[in-house]
Amino acid sequence: MILKRTLTTLPVLWLVVTVVFLLIHIVPGDPIAQMLGDGASAADISGLRHAYGFDEPLGVQYMRYWRGIAHGNLGQSLRLHDSVLHLVMQRYPYTIALTVAAMILGIGLAIPAGVISAMRRNCWQDRSLGLLSLTGLSFPNFALGPILIVAFSIGLGWLPVSGAGVGFWDFLRHLVLPAVTLGLGMAAILTRMVRTAMLEELGQDYVRTARAKGLPERTVVLRHALRNALNPVLTVVGLQFGSLLSGAIVTETIFSWPGLGRLTLTAISNRDYALVQGCILTVGLTYVLVNLLTDAAYAVADPRMRR
Repeated sequence: MILKRTLTTLPVLWLVVTVVFLLIHIVPGDPIAQMLGDGASAADISGLRHAYGFDEPLGVQYMRYWRGIAHGNLGQSLRLHDSVLHLVMQRYPYTIALTVAAMILGIGLAIPAGVISAMRRNCWQDRSLGLLSLTGLSFPNFALGPILIVAFSIGLGWLPVSGAGVGFWDFLRHLVLPAVTLGLGMAAILTRMVRTAMLEELGQDYVRTARAKGLPERTVVLRHALRNALNPVLTVVGLQFGSLLSGAIVTETIFSWPGLGRLTLTAISNRDYALVQGCILTVGLTYVLVNLLTDAAYAVADPRMRR
């Protein structure tokens, strides 16, 4: 199954690379003219366009872009005058750390909350958790982030406002607020998914049989019902990873987090074609890889999927 899924990702990878290349080239505006300024002469603009290969036919640029990817060369940044791959790799770990921390937080909150909500259906616990989930869904990142800054940074002084800090423990302190901002929305969505999946599994015959055999309720819920309820949850987790990557752009801007999102915004504002391509391509390939890993996780969670 994993080999088949891997092969099916190859057309997706080709489509991601092609769409990224074409979208950047159909955006209006000349990056060379913007970089040189209004006072640049036509000869200077033409010379620099030739140096970067922008005067070549689109098909030639496309094939050169593919050759560059095959050799690990994503081009040079027009503004920062550095390798795009080097710039992306500098920022990429920060975005992945933020996204993974937000995902761990979301899953860590959602699974217990969803299980408790399903076990206490229509009780005060269920209603309270449902209200909290609705509240989490109602606050977008750009609203929740400033609220957390005012409360925990300015008001209480517990956590830093911006940046990534120096050293491991300082890095973790700086990571808390961005991860909470990014992860609470995911936790709210997953809580509802876990509750729905658990309610469906708890009504199945095998659960009633396990209870009739005298198995402890904890074993019935956690070992049998929850494991079978994880498949739809894993699907949502894989899809939400892409949402976290895109949401990281806003969160990184709010907290001045030195990740790929802020780099992408800078590249877009500067019309730095090569850098924008590198950032978007990295996010797209990461999303494809995560979905492939999600398919592999199905087989771990449910042995029936291995066949």
